[in-house]
Amino acid sequence: MKIADARVIVSCPGRNFVTLKIVTDDGVTGVGDATLAGRELAVASYLTEHVVPLLIGREADRIEDTWQYLYRGAYWRRGPVTMSAIAAVDTALWDIKGKVAGLPVYQLLGGRSRDGVTVYGHANAPTVDGLLAELARHLDLGYRAVRVQCGVPGLLDTYGVGPDRPAGTAVPAETVWSSERYLSHVPSVFAQVRSEFGPEVKLLHDVHHRLTPIEAARLGKSLEPYALTWLEDPVPAELQEGYRLIRQHTTTPIAVGEVFNTVWDCQQLITEQLIDYVRATVVHAGGITHLRRIFDLAHLYHVRSGSHGTTTMSPVCLAAALHLDVSIPNFGLQEYLPYAEEADAVFPHSYRFAEGFLHPSEEPGLGVDIDEELAARYPYRPASLPVNRLQDGTLHNW
Repeated sequence: MKIADARVIVSCPGRNFVTLKIVTDDGVTGVGDATLAGRELAVASYLTEHVVPLLIGREADRIEDTWQYLYRGAYWRRGPVTMSAIAAVDTALWDIKGKVAGLPVYQLLGGRSRDGVTVYGHANAPTVDGLLAELARHLDLGYRAVRVQCGVPGLLDTYGVGPDRPAGTAVPAETVWSSERYLSHVPSVFAQVRSEFGPEVKLLHDVHHRLTPIEAARLGKSLEPYALTWLEDPVPAELQEGYRLIRQHTTTPIAVGEVFNTVWDCQQLITEQLIDYVRATVVHAGGITHLRRIFDLAHLYHVRSGSHGTTTMSPVCLAAALHLDVSIPNFGLQEYLPYAEEADAVFPHSYRFAEGFLHPSEEPGLGVDIDEELAARYPYRPASLPVNRLQDGTLHNW
């Protein structure tokens, strides 16, 4: 069974998505997500110009060999563009293998380790009162874990709190940030949340890489009374040993990794037990094959998975993540935000949400596809992620 065709589909049903569809010479198809928010066309071009020509004629069942071929053969390794492209190929080939075997992909990964995948949603609001209402709404929907984000007094806009920015402009929005205001405000938010909802609900918080290690240590220590499930991305992770300082000062669990592309991006964090959850994703960490390697390493060091899962990645990525989530022994949580109706229509799928759990498809393969005719009705629209500046104009992290 050889690869006869591979095509890249860029569409924007609410958000921009890049999808790779592989077709074998006997007509079996597989899909993979290659979306890289704000840099979608870079991955689409990498796939179209450099990867697709290498795929035609290759044996579709040689998943590991193809992964190594695309990774080692490029010489210029790693990075989000390359690894997102490799992920799309890898995921599509797993989809094909499952269809040929007549089994859902999780069965090919060793079968179930749990009955369902515990997910967390986002409760975001500019004010504490609005946040409490959002949290209550998520609990009513059945979520057992919720990420809590609140506006900061004195700051007009905070990424992760305001309404989602739709596609339509390639120029990043700019916001003003103050770590001092943020650090003084966040503990009081969680005090009110715990007072309102008690100790049972799992609470998470995302810092978006905005702090220094000592600031992050201070925040983690101040949040210890509120028993967070995790504090996410407290500082940029390029300097992995910076997390050692955080660890020395707080017992608040740390999660990081949505921008990781390979196991080497988090090797020190995992092997020195400087984090508690690794948040790498199928699409940005080289597909099912390589993300499983990351989770296998993490398992040896008491680190659990907590994969990024916002709507900046397509339902193809989520479907693939669920097969991995349900099979690995060290699963922690899976992020889950419902997609726009247009996206659900473009990507028909059979995974389902019920009572705080996502359940992977039981169909052969991933259980997700792309309606190419419908996707063509939603052409690409320029998009970008925001830029943060300090109050004096200095460029800052998100």
